[in-house]
Amino acid sequence: MDSRTSDPSAPTVVQRAAAVRSGPPLRATVGDALKIVIVGGFGAGKTTLVGAVSEIPPLSTEEIMTTAGVGIDDPAAVADKNTTTVAFDFGRITLNDRQVLYLFGAPGQQRFWFLWDQLFGGSLGAVVLVDTRRIADSWYAIDRLEHHGMPFIVAVNRFDGPRPPLARVRQALDLSPRIPLIECDARARRSAKHVLIDLVAHLTDLHSAERTP
Repeated sequence: MDSRTSDPSAPTVVQRAAAVRSGPPLRATVGDALKIVIVGGFGAGKTTLVGAVSEIPPLSTEEIMTTAGVGIDDPAAVADKNTTTVAFDFGRITLNDRQVLYLFGAPGQQRFWFLWDQLFGGSLGAVVLVDTRRIADSWYAIDRLEHHGMPFIVAVNRFDGPRPPLARVRQALDLSPRIPLIECDARARRSAKHVLIDLVAHLTDLHSAERTP
């Protein structure tokens, strides 16, 4: 890890916010704002997924990892990772003239978990992004979502290397058969979009089941 506390050449939060404003303007006809949260362990690909699908330059609070994180964060399985989210990632997708979807990527490290409950507020549902190299890191996310009674799906972000079958992942997570478990590549826009589509389909199914007498 780098011993620096910051990178002078890296964009500041203010500069990132300005980049967000440089994206397509929000339509004046939009009346419904929908919110989805992306959670998961450290280095699972949450920032990457938000960036892949957002129609605006995503607002990211990624900072360079420093020696201050030694003994706190565990980058052992993500040796090529040199930045980390310290608040949240934010992206936007316009669904139609009336509806816009806001994406919030939650930080994965345990020391930032206190932010999760605040990000969950007002959310329709969540995506738990799983890195099978560090599958135990996903347990807390699933536990918190179940505690809040928030519907969610689980997406396995397929990195290079061993690819355990989904059935084994479901067993390792002790995941209910009622919760969708899918594969994705968080780097690919099409794949990331399908994750959100599957979540919306799951939310629709749950809503329909609630209305069925």
